[in-house]
Amino acid sequence: MRPATATAAAVTTLIGVGAAAVAAARYASDVALRPRPDRPLPGDPPLTVHATAAGQVTLTRCLASLRPGTYGLQGSAGSGGPGGPGVHAIVGPVLNDVPHSADTVVRRLERVTRGSLDTGSRVRLTPQLHTGTPTTALGLAHEDIDVPGELGDLPAWLVPAPRSTWVIAVHGLGTTREHPLNVLPFLNGLQLPVLTLAYRGDDGAPRPTDGLGHLGDSEWRDLDAAIRHAVRRGAERVILHGWSTGASMALHAAAHSGLRDRIGGLVLDSPVLHWETTLRALATAHRTPAPLLPLAVRAAQGRTGVHGDRIAEAAAPDGLRVPTLILHGPDDHLAPWEGSRELAVRRPDLVTLHPVRRAPHAAMWNADPNRYEEALRRFLTPLL
Repeated sequence: MRPATATAAAVTTLIGVGAAAVAAARYASDVALRPRPDRPLPGDPPLTVHATAAGQVTLTRCLASLRPGTYGLQGSAGSGGPGGPGVHAIVGPVLNDVPHSADTVVRRLERVTRGSLDTGSRVRLTPQLHTGTPTTALGLAHEDIDVPGELGDLPAWLVPAPRSTWVIAVHGLGTTREHPLNVLPFLNGLQLPVLTLAYRGDDGAPRPTDGLGHLGDSEWRDLDAAIRHAVRRGAERVILHGWSTGASMALHAAAHSGLRDRIGGLVLDSPVLHWETTLRALATAHRTPAPLLPLAVRAAQGRTGVHGDRIAEAAAPDGLRVPTLILHGPDDHLAPWEGSRELAVRRPDLVTLHPVRRAPHAAMWNADPNRYEEALRRFLTPLL
């Protein structure tokens, strides 16, 4: 082959490889920025149902199925793949005294809330315990309301109560507004009105203009709209309780909302404080090859305009103005808890860190509901 021809062929090959890498990186950024509630997050391995009995379910044995606490069990019966909409159940602690094989684990089966939990079903554990509305899932009277947002109306549930301090609860990655139902009975017991919000990208809510999630960087404006709605409805102060990217939204709102003087406190469960780390973890969960991860991050930044410095600015220790409770743990592989520890160390006057071990992302309540609610009670009581 002549030198000129060889050079042209090599250049063409490189261009082709480069274009393929860019396309793959764009795809990786796309799936990472569109995490769906019916898809597993990092640390949510697929499990097989090996057997069921009265009050018991036998699952594949692994670190995930051995986690302490109470979880939802979600799956798609008969489809051969985890995470579908077909089955939902609630499982409690591991039952060590029940006979089982070495490669399985038996957990207490509290109840099946949807579908049928059959032998061979492929399932995964999820922190989202309940399905339905506050009324159908918990027996708590609620209002279905629409919160006017910048992209359109945002569906929300309002569980009324006598106090003038409201809690606005915001879910995060891989869950829906049903996730905050975990703590709703506790908050209602404190007579706190609770507004549970669906925001852009959720079912029933407006789509983002680019069709992508921004890990809280733009979604916080929907939380701001919820604050305004609560104030119009008579709230004198609000407590923002967010999980995952919902916690990031709460930090953004506390820093930038025009009504930030009405925010009396923040409850941050598994806050996403390092945007690039979380994006890499999401892309890795979708089997993005390691060499493409930097390209995926750059592709995501280029497509959304999101950059980690804005999240860092919102979470800057010097910028905190209100009491803040952080519930987080070292086993969170999606949002590392080092940032939470640093925030607590640098602002001990405002920040209380409640560490939770052996809990995956946004599942701090699930690992130990009693200790979680006690930490919440101690934090909220002086603010009421």
